[in-house]
Amino acid sequence: MRRIIQRLIAAIVLSIGIVAAAVGTSYGQDKVVRIGYQKYGKLVLLKSKGTLEPKLAADGYKVVWTEFPSGPPLLEALNVGAIDFGNTGEAPPIFAQAAGAPIQYVAYEPPAPKGEAILVPKDSPLKSVADLKGKKVALNKGSNVHYLLVKALEKAGVKYSEIEPVFLAPADARAAFERGAVDAWVIWDPFQAAAEAATSARTLADGTGIVANYQFYFASKKFLEANPKIVDAVLTELSAVDDWAKGDIHAVAEQLAPAIGLSVPVVEVALKRQAYGIKPLTDAVIADQQQVADAFLALNLIPKSIKISDVARRPGS
Repeated sequence: MRRIIQRLIAAIVLSIGIVAAAVGTSYGQDKVVRIGYQKYGKLVLLKSKGTLEPKLAADGYKVVWTEFPSGPPLLEALNVGAIDFGNTGEAPPIFAQAAGAPIQYVAYEPPAPKGEAILVPKDSPLKSVADLKGKKVALNKGSNVHYLLVKALEKAGVKYSEIEPVFLAPADARAAFERGAVDAWVIWDPFQAAAEAATSARTLADGTGIVANYQFYFASKKFLEANPKIVDAVLTELSAVDDWAKGDIHAVAEQLAPAIGLSVPVVEVALKRQAYGIKPLTDAVIADQQQVADAFLALNLIPKSIKISDVARRPGS
């Protein structure tokens, strides 16, 4: 118990430190775009390409980048005004909106269902999702894989209450998985690809036929209302990077691998499971995301009903 408490305290301190650093970096800047990113994804490529800075400098804006370990703390930073723009998977914005965060969906990437999975050790006796009943399952609470687990269990006829979720960040979850402290691990790429390569982990199920696994881009409501053209400029540059990425996955893997700390072949596997295209929100995507929110409400994972359409920017708005 003491170790768990120590880890929780460490996670809280880390999140506070990240948010404080983001606020401190932006202090005193009148025209600045503060972008939150994670180790993997299109925003990392945009940062490394360096094409956004001159584009926004022409409008008198500086770009400040802040790295986050996962989606939930990134959106918490957006909530407290430490960043203006960022991206996460499906689940984090549900929790953020339910908590009153002033987020606005501004774009999405198409489904990438193979980019997340429920893994078990190669020698595990578990053969199907149904076998998870009564087992310990590691996952990052509030991340996109939280929804994958919920829907995969539902499809297998297992209640969420019939498994024991163990909420761990990816690095801690990997360690628990390798030492056998948990029976399964629900994780996303590139951690998924890394675990498969290093441990020969087996996939009980990925998102195929279960969940879409969208990636969403967000701006704070205040920033979007004041700077809609700047948000559009960021999305335009993201689209350009996306076009380059889908056309040369090996080059992208070579660029990302050192920063992520993974081999080029592992990153290539992850990139091939990723979706490409930065698109404006549609009614169908909003409806899909509403299903995520409704599923979490039914399980009492969020405290109140929310409407995704209330915080979704439509094309032309």
